[in-house]
Amino acid sequence: MEIKDLKSLARYSPEKMAKIPVFHSERMFYDLYALLPGQTQRVHVHEGSDKVYYVLEGEVVVQVGEEEALLAPGMAALARAGVPHGVRNESANPALLLVVMAPKP
Repeated sequence: MEIKDLKSLARYSPEKMAKIPVFHSERMFYDLYALLPGQTQRVHVHEGSDKVYYVLEGEVVVQVGEEEALLAPGMAALARAGVPHGVRNESANPALLLVVMAPKP
């Protein structure tokens, strides 16, 4: 059994959003994204994979297709395969997200 303490894995980078691997398999990935204020994950697309953004700490703006929403802790957004998506931290505080994608691209 693999067990990880997500809070102890969190780390932030002043240069860019940090992607922190938690669990990976040939079928999916389960990462933490750590964003300092002003950091973004540019809008991009995965043709064959769905992605879920789940906010653990802070607030982020998630874009999926043409829609945007402000997510707070406990909220999640689904980006289905083939739909452009990205996330940005417009707040004054760090944000920590759990991100799951399957199948792994």
